[in-house]
Amino acid sequence: MNAFKKGIAGLGQLPTKLFRKKKEKLEVMEKDGLVYVEVQPKQLTRAGKIRFLCYVCIVVLLFVVLACTAFAADDPLTVINNLSNFIFSVIRAIGLILLGWGIVQVGLSLQSHDPSQRSNGFLTLAGGIIITFAKEILTLITGG
Repeated sequence: MNAFKKGIAGLGQLPTKLFRKKKEKLEVMEKDGLVYVEVQPKQLTRAGKIRFLCYVCIVVLLFVVLACTAFAADDPLTVINNLSNFIFSVIRAIGLILLGWGIVQVGLSLQSHDPSQRSNGFLTLAGGIIITFAKEILTLITGG
């Protein structure tokens, strides 16, 4: 098994390695002819507690940093315009991703001399440009 496969196989064990727990303690007692087994709950080691605390701090920090401000307005038209701007910004982001992917496809097709990949790259590039500038195209069409 090469190092890559070992790394992929090790990803499934990451949570158990990251938050390693102490082993359970079993206490066996015999009373009145019956055997009682008392199990002590697992406890995190000191390093596991520190890692868990760091994990919680990172999650809280992400919630604070990535908090999005909600701009409320009294005018319903302003609310619709804010929603429209948000939706068009999401569409623009998708268009930019497609634009980048089209550039990568064209570059790879030029490297490998593959005409079908080149045509797919140019189509993706054109679609990315159209999606990126969708708001401007709509305002030109509607004249607004």
